[in-house]
Amino acid sequence: MLKRRKFMATGMLLGLSTCIQAKKQTVLMHSFQKVKSVIAAVQAHMFPVQSQLPSANEANVIAFLYETIMHTSYDKDIRLFVIEGAETLIAREQKSFLDMSEEQREQSLRRYEKTNYGSAWLARIMTLTMEGLFSDPIYGANKDEIAWKSIDMYGGLPRPRVKYLEH
Repeated sequence: MLKRRKFMATGMLLGLSTCIQAKKQTVLMHSFQKVKSVIAAVQAHMFPVQSQLPSANEANVIAFLYETIMHTSYDKDIRLFVIEGAETLIAREQKSFLDMSEEQREQSLRRYEKTNYGSAWLARIMTLTMEGLFSDPIYGANKDEIAWKSIDMYGGLPRPRVKYLEH
């Protein structure tokens, strides 16, 4: 009889953990939506229009960053770090980062970079942006191989046929 109770309790906990995980994912998605425009603005500042490389907007790297960090296999601590780092930047600038001029954004990001946390966050955003920029277009960024063409490079062979995140 005890084994049956244990089995039923375990089954209930497993079912409940699935619900909890789905709720956590929904909360994370909502949290990301709140900071998405700030992260995209930081990416656009790092990779502006009319530079040698395609701009962050041209390459659609925000979509790559979102898909990557929100996938269940992605490190949950880094996922939270990306979101919380953007929230910290918003708080530091009293929610006005998006209204700043290019020069003001530069100054803001330089101040943030001087903190250990800000420096690590900006490095993570740069890494994720570069990954998206030079990834195979199947992953949603580097549309029409725009980044590869800008440096006269071709992606590795064999090319992926499906997104690795879809498994």
